[in-house]
Amino acid sequence: MAPELTPSFPPPATVESLLLQYEVEQLLYREARILDDWNLDAWLTLYTADARYIVPTTDLPDANPDTDLVFIDDDYQRMAGRVGRLKSRHAHREYPASRTRRFISNVMVTDVDGNEISATASVAVWRFRAGESAPYVGYYDVRMRRVAGQLKLCYKRAVLDQEALSDHGALSIIF
Repeated sequence: MAPELTPSFPPPATVESLLLQYEVEQLLYREARILDDWNLDAWLTLYTADARYIVPTTDLPDANPDTDLVFIDDDYQRMAGRVGRLKSRHAHREYPASRTRRFISNVMVTDVDGNEISATASVAVWRFRAGESAPYVGYYDVRMRRVAGQLKLCYKRAVLDQEALSDHGALSIIF
């Protein structure tokens, strides 16, 4: 669940906070472009080795993957396995790959805790395949940290706003 905003949030802008906001936005925009280009190997390089990628079910957006059923609960190794499957002929729903277009907006840095930065963003992904299109709309809760001076994602929770995926089929793309 996205953090609630209070009258004192966000704090007054400083040069450092504006540069951080820009850097966070650029990372999320880069991820969107890489996924739209179906450059899945490059997508993995945006994540730390201890990363976690979660997509809760549409009926339980606040699900805890340790106790609740979720669509996706991947650590980095499973993310790499997902990339391998999506690039192969074994991903029948994505062979050939769908065309997608992602729109990232309302990016907001919500917390800086030591070396870890938290942010939220709204997202809309349109998927085109076999003469049909399907929108996926929701938001990201992300955490990132610097690795060798570069900002990388270490946690991504992608929450769908749809009440069900029945009109869109399975979630076979990386949301």
